[in-house]
Amino acid sequence: MNASSSGSTADDAITPAELARAIDAGDRISVLDVRDRDEIASWAIEGSSIEREHVPHARFLQAEVTGGIDDLAADLDLDEPITVVCGRGEASDHVADLLAGVGVAARNLAEGMTGWARVYRASEIDSGGSTTIVQYRRPSSGCLAYLVHAGGEAAVIDPLREFTDRYVADAADRGVDLRYAIDTHLHADHVSGVRRLAAEAGAEPVLSEPAAARGVDDVTTIADGEALELGDTVMEAIAAPGHTSGAFAFRVGNTLLTGDSLFLDGVPRPDLEAGADGARDLARTLHDTLTERFDVLDDDLLVAPGHYGPSERSETDGAYATRLGDLRDRLSVFSLDRERFVERVLDGMGPQPANHERIVAINRGRESADDETAFELELGPNNCAAAPTE
Repeated sequence: MNASSSGSTADDAITPAELARAIDAGDRISVLDVRDRDEIASWAIEGSSIEREHVPHARFLQAEVTGGIDDLAADLDLDEPITVVCGRGEASDHVADLLAGVGVAARNLAEGMTGWARVYRASEIDSGGSTTIVQYRRPSSGCLAYLVHAGGEAAVIDPLREFTDRYVADAADRGVDLRYAIDTHLHADHVSGVRRLAAEAGAEPVLSEPAAARGVDDVTTIADGEALELGDTVMEAIAAPGHTSGAFAFRVGNTLLTGDSLFLDGVPRPDLEAGADGARDLARTLHDTLTERFDVLDDDLLVAPGHYGPSERSETDGAYATRLGDLRDRLSVFSLDRERFVERVLDGMGPQPANHERIVAINRGRESADDETAFELELGPNNCAAAPTE
């Protein structure tokens, strides 16, 4: 135990939103996770400033009976204050109290990982000209969405159903009308908010023609090279298949909203639509997207992706975006020939997103889920990327 002071007492709790702000600020955060090992292995609070230890709640229960809390606390190799984490904030509250009782500065993460999954942060991207782009990020999964507005009209790109009210409220606060709700592809990691924005805010639901061809009804389809008018600007649709056959990117001014076609630390996995048997062909298609379709795009375009990884830090005033030219220099995948690229991507795929088949079915409109069920289906990390590529 690296105590900050002797006889320290615990803070009662830290909210998930407060924790997210501290992580964004680069503060060193000590996390004591008291969930079971398999829960931590599948999903944990991550970040470059996070130091984490695991001691299951059961050990604290045993130590409470035997009088061994002092010994457990002494074995912790964490700087204080320690943030104690569990699934819903109950077991961790108990552990934080036990640690406080032996003089350790400990605080409970209120609502636990469930509360962490409800954190939603926003930053503006400097897109140039009269267009404003707001990037939303969900730290628990790395999912990114966007509110783009110009000339009194707005579009939401890759909205999450869980945060539909947030998009509507932010558009109202900015005095803009929600005209479009757009998915860059059929998502496998979260329940899309496109239909709810259409129903509740009157936004026009938009999906690419090849994505809609997978059995999605009641959407406006868009083809490669077409543009959506948005106030006094346009959003150009660019086919970017590879993660899925119907993946698109959208160019708005000097910003390229890549969805899941290109990340800041690597590339997407190609197996969620066609399975392992079709992954190789889609990986080849992804290579074509990156080295041919994106090759004609200017190096100075700002890439704003659909996800970010836990090891990444914001490069542009809180937002996750960087120049396309910098990614071409940074990521080795741009210099690999097609077959080496394919092998690198296929070798880098980890576990598939939890519940991805059910989530895709919901996003296709073939199954339904109430809000609580949809939220539970999304819990866990985002696994839509192949391994990060230096």
